[in-house]
Amino acid sequence: MRTPLTIRFLTSMPRKGWLALAIFALVAWVGVPMAHLMLPESSPFSVSAYTVTLMGKILCYAVVAVAMDLIWGYAGILSLGHGLFFALGGYGFGMYLMRQIGTDGSYGVNLPDFMVFLDWKELPWFWVGSDSFLWALVLVVAVPGALAFIFGYFAFRSRIKGVYFSIITQALTYAAMLLFFRNETGFGGNNGFTDFKRILGYDITSPEMRLTLFGLSAALLMFVLLLGRYLVTSKFGRVLAAIRDAESRVMFIGYQPLWYKLFIWTLSAVLCALAGALYVPQVGIINPSEMSAANSIEIAIWVAVGGRGTLVGPVIGAFIVNLAKSFFTVEFPEYWLFFLGFLFIGVTLFLPDGVVGLWRKLFARKPATETESPPPVQKPAAVPEKDEHLAAKGAAA
Repeated sequence: MRTPLTIRFLTSMPRKGWLALAIFALVAWVGVPMAHLMLPESSPFSVSAYTVTLMGKILCYAVVAVAMDLIWGYAGILSLGHGLFFALGGYGFGMYLMRQIGTDGSYGVNLPDFMVFLDWKELPWFWVGSDSFLWALVLVVAVPGALAFIFGYFAFRSRIKGVYFSIITQALTYAAMLLFFRNETGFGGNNGFTDFKRILGYDITSPEMRLTLFGLSAALLMFVLLLGRYLVTSKFGRVLAAIRDAESRVMFIGYQPLWYKLFIWTLSAVLCALAGALYVPQVGIINPSEMSAANSIEIAIWVAVGGRGTLVGPVIGAFIVNLAKSFFTVEFPEYWLFFLGFLFIGVTLFLPDGVVGLWRKLFARKPATETESPPPVQKPAAVPEKDEHLAAKGAAA
């Protein structure tokens, strides 16, 4: 009898993993709210509004890092354009937030302020329905997902890979950034969307809403980790690793890499978009700079620092890099980019497996479990045989 999907999904995570998620959930959903709402600001255990917002923002970045790890660490697809999907998710939800301002804007009319400033008389056609929360969620998922599917289909069907694929994704992101910088596109130009007031009628700056967004960001991260664990330990994950190591051999024994790569690529884009949708109301702004090439490269750095092909490594890398960024941009703003460059060079030279790889070498006594996918090696990963005929064909070759 076949095991139900929900059972396989839940049992894919080992006990230690569930324990870690339980502790994380307890801190995020109980500890932080109590420390923020119940303790006085003078208390050393109090969590300030700035800290809640900063941690919520980094949790969104961690989701993006795990999404990148699914395609880079497990499928060997290095994207330098994931900032585009993150920003598109932010813009999709930002349209809803701008409509919720209503007549509370600077001009007192039921149009976003930037449209009034540009002398627009009515909403563009693609803004229709943007005042609906449910429609905003559809936009957040559908637009980045459709773009990723169309782009990925033609790229993977043409068997574009390696550095060529990375350059094309970066070019796509740069083109989108230039498009969104133009005022006539209807997305606020270089200023983007800002000055948000409310979500579902609730004040967006209230402590309760701030904690709600933080809790949702934590929930999304836990779900993405569970989903990633399920995928990489399944037959799908084994085929994906084999495609990463020896795509031609996988094709020879009867698998079609196009659909495997396209699925994980599109899923990764949608996860980035969901993170972007949670990011925007927490930071209070979204503009085309989120699509810059530097931001997409930084996502790859998070994964490299933490350790690609490990799921938890990218989360650690996102926290390390962004906490360092918060410190350096305040204390030594002129040296931040130098630090980031040195960090990437140092990880490349001395920590090829990232922080998780270093931890495993120093402290782990057991061999790596199937939770972690090792970096590409010359020997291809084992591929589940489709049938006996194809297996014999592959053996004969």
